[in-house]
Amino acid sequence: MIDYGNMMHDAMRGLIKRLLQDIASVGKLPGDHHFFITFNTMHPEVEIADWLSDRYPDEMTIVVQHWFDNLKVTDDGFSITLNFGDNPEPLYIPFMALRTFVDPSVEFGLRFEQPEEETNDANDTALSVAEAPMHENAEPSDKPKTDGQVVSLDSFRK
Repeated sequence: MIDYGNMMHDAMRGLIKRLLQDIASVGKLPGDHHFFITFNTMHPEVEIADWLSDRYPDEMTIVVQHWFDNLKVTDDGFSITLNFGDNPEPLYIPFMALRTFVDPSVEFGLRFEQPEEETNDANDTALSVAEAPMHENAEPSDKPKTDGQVVSLDSFRK
């Protein structure tokens, strides 16, 4: 059988890789773009401060918006320094640890199904952009948010 699901997840990770490479080369995000990136903090290759892994033992959502530093992208993941309560913290996130990627400024999002999260319930396969979780380094936006959806490929699997 052709494993379309894994092939699509690889393609989606490639899209995020290319996007982050473009952002790294310019050093800032264009216009009003900003990203909510949720990842599995228990992935063996994730590198975050102990206090962050203690606070977020399963998953964490970071916001890449106005201030970030040292964005470097490799074939396997990306490193970035973000500000948490006026404390810069370096992070390394492998692409395989990604759970969601959302750019609410254009209602775009991707969700990566985790093996333990597989379900046939269609309600569990969509994430509303308006409900994307905020994190400490996020700045509230005055712009009204509209309800966009992230489409999960697992809803198309047999």
